[in-house]
Amino acid sequence: MTAQLLQIHQRLSSQQLRRILLVEDNDVNRMLMSDYLSYCGYNVHSLSIGSALFSTVEKFQPELILLDLKLPDIDGYSLLEKIQRKPSFPKIPIIVVSAFAFKNDQERAMRLGAYRYFVKPVNLKELITTISEKLASRNVVGY
Repeated sequence: MTAQLLQIHQRLSSQQLRRILLVEDNDVNRMLMSDYLSYCGYNVHSLSIGSALFSTVEKFQPELILLDLKLPDIDGYSLLEKIQRKPSFPKIPIIVVSAFAFKNDQERAMRLGAYRYFVKPVNLKELITTISEKLASRNVVGY
């Protein structure tokens, strides 16, 4: 039991500096997701609007972005397109978390550069596993 707790503590300690930017307009979803990610040991910065994405990336320097597609000021597809057109934008993996459940929505987001696509309500365990694996692979590859 002590060894298991030590392993969990070491895993969470190594993730404490991992920065995730959460872009979600729904207050409850944003709070719950942010709290859960923080509980899992991530440093989370959250936005309720997409227009602040680029300035926040410069300041916060996230290692991963969780992006909702339906935002009040700009849709997530437009953000993905803008990211693709900015060659100076860091190659940050983007995981879409959206209520849009149609296959066309998922395919479009993936074509525009999303790493993964999760449909709400999200399986948090699967999301955390995906985040952990992607951030670990970025370390190995040397991003």
